[in-house]
Parts: sequence; C-alpha cells; structure tokens
Amino acid sequence: MTNKTKGFIYGAIAAASYGMNPLFALPLYAAGMSVDTVLFYRYFFAAIVLAILMKMQRQSFALRKADILPLVIMGLLFSFSSLLLFMSYNYMDAGIASTILFVYPVMVAVIMGAFFKEKISAITVFSILLALSGIALLYQGDGDKPLSTIGIIFVLLSSLSYAIYIVGVNRSTLKNLPTTKLTFYAILFGLSVYIVRLNFCTELQVIPSAWLWADVLSLAILPTAVSLVCTALAIHYIGSTPTAILGALEPVTALFFGVLLFHEKITPRLMVGILMIITAVTLIIIGKSLIKKMGMLLQMNKK
Repeated sequence: MTNKTKGFIYGAIAAASYGMNPLFALPLYAAGMSVDTVLFYRYFFAAIVLAILMKMQRQSFALRKADILPLVIMGLLFSFSSLLLFMSYNYMDAGIASTILFVYPVMVAVIMGAFFKEKISAITVFSILLALSGIALLYQGDGDKPLSTIGIIFVLLSSLSYAIYIVGVNRSTLKNLPTTKLTFYAILFGLSVYIVRLNFCTELQVIPSAWLWADVLSLAILPTAVSLVCTALAIHYIGSTPTAILGALEPVTALFFGVLLFHEKITPRLMVGILMIITAVTLIIIGKSLIKKMGMLLQMNKK
C-alpha cells in the first residue's frame, strides 16, 4: 500500500468518524446536559484514551519548547471549532449544521493558495463545487422555516477554526511530531477551554445513566480521538487540501445514521446528492492520475 493510498484511507476514516458527532451528542443534550459539560467529557476521556495509546506505543510525553506554543494554538483552535459547532445544534438541525460546516475544504484551499502559494487545480475546484452541490441536495430544507443567523455564524466560525487547524498541523513544526502525541496535547490544551467555561468544573453536570455513559465514551473515542489521529495521518501523507475535501464523507455518515437509526427516508434527491459526493471524492483520489493517463493516451494516438 502506497503512502498516498494510506492517506486517502485515513482521510476517509477521519471524515466518517467526525460525522458521528450529532449521533452521540444529541442524546446527551436531550438528557439536559449543557454544551460545555458534553465537550468537557468528550475531551477528558479522549485525552485518557490517547495517553494510554502513547504508553502502549512507548512514546515519551516530553515536549520541545518550540512545540508548546503551536500545540496550545492547535488545541484551542480545535476546541473552539467543537464548541461553536455544538452550540449551533441549539439553533438549527444537526444535519444542516454539518452541511454548512463542509465549507472548510474551500477555506483550506483558499488559505493554502493565498498564504502558501499552493496551486489549486481545476479538478480540485470542480471536486469542491461538486461536493458542495451534493451536500446541498442532502440537506435541502422545505423552505418554510428560515435558518438561524446566529446558528449560521457559529457554524462558519467553527468551519474556519477547523480549516486553520488542518493547515496549521501541516505547515508548522508539529508536522514532524508523532501523530498520537500531537493529538494528545491538542486535546489536552483544548480541554482547558471547558475547564474555564465550567468555572473550574464547579458547574460540571453528572452523567445521569449508563446508556449516556456509552454516548460520552463513544463521543470521546470515535469523532475525537480516532478522527484527530486519522486527520493528522492523512495530512502527513496527502496534505491539507485533499484531507479537507475527503470531509465530504461527514454529511454522508450523518445521513447514513439518520436512515439507519432515525428511519429517515431515502429519496431520489438524496441518492443524487450521495452520488455527487462520492464522485467528487473519487475525482480527488484518482483525478490527477486519470488525467495523466488520458494525456499519455492522446500523445500515443497522435504518434
């Protein structure tokens, strides 16, 4: 398996697992738990899982001075991205929030092009537009209820924070840091946001049932520890922009669980949206090599 293939697999796993956020968060909200409490438990248990993983891998917890500030910044960026996204669930449907969040690949591509002179190919632009169009079809509303302006602002700011996090991991000294170690410290520094917001845990709510404990632990492991580790690995192998575009699988994941667990109906419009997203992701994976092969075939035919 080539490094590029590994990168695409890690990127797909990261996106699919991150798309599980509403699946585990919404039952906790329904039980009366606050956004800050939910996110505190998410980050706290994710940090424990990653610390155990580091021990199993016999990794050192020591940090170079040069890595501390970038790690603090990355941790805060990811933490604020989570906070703003989870706050948006109080103002709009989680599926719609997941849809709007997907503008982050566009932000990543723009940041990479504007600040790091990364060439944005025509196939990348087409894939982004195709994926965005497909996602719009997945979550097209009935039009009888306007979206919350506050909710939209929260999601857009969440998207921007996540985009900067993805670029920062790729373009800072952290790129050479072991993946689990990078993720552990990003989560640990991100946890500080909720400790402060919960008045140093004096306002932390107790998890009321065993079933909700399962939700909390799943939230810590799948859309947090697994997603962040796989995101860092994908960025290492294929770069920021392809990793971000693979995030198109997030709303597909949300739709899958909506149909499987909440008995939502699959309509022709949803099928077209899914097909557009899968096509966009496929183009990112094989597009460049396909164009090269077509160019070689054209040259051979001319001869």
